[in-house]
Amino acid sequence: MLRFRLAPDNMKFGFMRLRRVSYPFSAILSILSVVLFLTAGLNFGIDFAGGTLFEVRSKQGQADLASLRGLGDKMSLGEVEVQAFGGGNDATLRIRLQPGGDAAQQVAVQRVREVIEKDYEIRRVEVVGPRVSGELVQSGTLGVVLSVLAVLTYLWFRYEWPLAVAAVIATMHDLLLTVGFFAITQLEFNITSIAAILTIVGLSLNETVVVLDRIREIMRKYKRISMAEIIDLSINAVLSRTIMTSTTTLLALLALVFFGGHVIRSFSLAMMWGVLVSMYSSIFICSPVLIYLNARGVMQEEAAAQADRAKA
Repeated sequence: MLRFRLAPDNMKFGFMRLRRVSYPFSAILSILSVVLFLTAGLNFGIDFAGGTLFEVRSKQGQADLASLRGLGDKMSLGEVEVQAFGGGNDATLRIRLQPGGDAAQQVAVQRVREVIEKDYEIRRVEVVGPRVSGELVQSGTLGVVLSVLAVLTYLWFRYEWPLAVAAVIATMHDLLLTVGFFAITQLEFNITSIAAILTIVGLSLNETVVVLDRIREIMRKYKRISMAEIIDLSINAVLSRTIMTSTTTLLALLALVFFGGHVIRSFSLAMMWGVLVSMYSSIFICSPVLIYLNARGVMQEEAAAQADRAKA
């Protein structure tokens, strides 16, 4: 029976030859991510920014985005953010928090309802106050920070320090580029985006652990070849598994992007980015660090020290 292979058997590609390209490339992306985060910022959704979100469907033809955006000026509501999705007859309107507290916000919601319900079916209305949105920001940020710290602590105790440092660098690289992805694309950043970031950290950890475990195994097996050759052997050995896992995950996420609806679109796109970035970083970011940290020499010294202690 014929079997489809995404990577050929006994592949011997020299990945470490590309480390002099991958590091400057990642450095540029990281700097760009930080600059865009500080300048453009994130497009906070209703969960974090507060306000009112309407999901509407045009009763006849395409949604008129221009007229919907003009509601802000006509009704003195400030900027109204409008985004089409689906087949073009669906749209979302986001109204910022109104001065005057909850009472003023409820009045604004009722006024918008009266204006748009003639031409649009109002399918969902979601209201988040400033206190709730502030609590969500704090809780989401705290959750991400604690999760990242837990992952980094696990990596530090799981491996010898050169491997742990390499894994930490790869994880932080993926986290930074994911935040940059949200800043560049201006996808709505909401509670599901927090879930995407936490899942991407887990993906990054999984890919990194697979590669590092194989590197450590081959390092103990081969004593006379260089560290770069050991890494290339290790990556080629797990490449088929990595590509297969990433491909099946991407196919599932593609289905979510096209058929999952507007609500989880930012989650699905961020996860697709995370799958690609975690695969890239485990090969081109994490692994070359071991060469620069002389991981082989450090591990040999630690093994010799352990042997001496055992004899004593």
